[in-house]
Amino acid sequence: MNKVKEYRKHRDLTQIELARRVGVARQTINLIENGKYNPSLSLCISLAKELLTDLNALFWEEEDEEQNT
Repeated sequence: MNKVKEYRKHRDLTQIELARRVGVARQTINLIENGKYNPSLSLCISLAKELLTDLNALFWEEEDEEQNT
């Protein structure tokens, strides 16, 4: 799961505000936040810039450390 919703809320943005800033529909932001849509690389970069973070922080899924032991 990605962290778009977490970062969006931290920046105090609504889905509509974020969608307007990156040039997509609010529904697209909702689908991304719920893991039902895989955004293009250019949209990922735009989201990261608007949310003042990087791609790794926003989209990288860390493995559960218990699985590695």
